[in-house]
Amino acid sequence: MERGVVDGGVGATYSRMYDPKTVETIRGEVVSVDVITPVKGMCYGVHLMVKTEKETISVHLGPGWYIENQDTRIEAKDKVEVTGSRVTFESKPAIIAAEVKKGDEVLKLRDEKGFPFWSGWRKR
Repeated sequence: MERGVVDGGVGATYSRMYDPKTVETIRGEVVSVDVITPVKGMCYGVHLMVKTEKETISVHLGPGWYIENQDTRIEAKDKVEVTGSRVTFESKPAIIAAEVKKGDEVLKLRDEKGFPFWSGWRKR
């Protein structure tokens, strides 16, 4: 993958991976919540490993500073429903999440085109 331009803490190439044509919804249990840096130079991001009936898949949520400022907290053993774009990241299947439902709570991350809600969020 080409190195993305760092744009307000979000790598442009990484952000463009979201494809509205590959959106699906998965249901499962959170195995772990991990903090990683997906592209060198980006701020750290929050990922979930979610075990479904078919697979255990990495779910990319968004930058840590945005996730930590939301009311919905996702933790290991939570049952979740994730809607997002299925992509291949580092040769493995992954989901770039648009929203995560946990019970009655919804963590909204992107619009239907995949545009991140955190873009411009700190400028308000």
